[in-house]
Amino acid sequence: MSTTNTPNPPNPPNAILVTGGTGTLGKPLVARLRDAGHEVRVLSRSSARFPVDLRTGNGLDAAMAGVEVVVHCASSPRGGDEVAAGHLIEAARRAGTVRNLVYISIVGVDVVPLGYYKTKLKVERMLEASGLGVTILRTTQFHDLVAQVVDTVAKLPVVPVPVPGGVRVQPIAVEEVAARLAELAVPTPAGRVPDMGGPEIRTLPDLARTYLAATHRRRRVLPLPLAGKTYAAFKRGGNLTPSHAVGRGTFEQYAAGRGV
Repeated sequence: MSTTNTPNPPNPPNAILVTGGTGTLGKPLVARLRDAGHEVRVLSRSSARFPVDLRTGNGLDAAMAGVEVVVHCASSPRGGDEVAAGHLIEAARRAGTVRNLVYISIVGVDVVPLGYYKTKLKVERMLEASGLGVTILRTTQFHDLVAQVVDTVAKLPVVPVPVPGGVRVQPIAVEEVAARLAELAVPTPAGRVPDMGGPEIRTLPDLARTYLAATHRRRRVLPLPLAGKTYAAFKRGGNLTPSHAVGRGTFEQYAAGRGV
């Protein structure tokens, strides 16, 4: 009697949980992961399938079940990141399946004494001490953040646009960061990976002028000297990574797209 060998079905793609999956970075990351065939669970308090509140941890256990990789993009300058990270770490431990927790951080969190940066550094250390497999990627500011700063201070049509003078930035395209995170969202943790910076280092006033011109606004940029340890750290370039200028998209290209 002959037998027919039935090929084993392919392994299903690994479930990847993404916090902050509806944000500036999360959206392109989720799209890339889904295009690659992964099951992606996007955490949100309003989600019908995975309603999760990172501030309380409610709903995390159900969302984490069977997950091998977590990409933690959720963050808030208003505070609460340490609490959210604590809930995420504990849920990952309880799940017992998480092999890699990927975290997006910021270049300079260890040298720039800005409150938000200090919190990001604390979260890095919490993850490193968690006993879980972790991957940490630090990047420079996104193009979008520079634009948001200029848009915020340029709302009034007459007064000059005030920006911190002497501060250099190295903005990077958010899509490039999303692509790198998608590469890192694998079951094997990589620890602290090389930083990722944009292709150019320019002053904030210069970028403000570029953005205003591209968006057809005639405004004078007023560089303002500031005081304090945080400003001094930015002036020293603590937010820069010139040796890791791996980004390709320039701020001019980003601004031109916004001005269309």
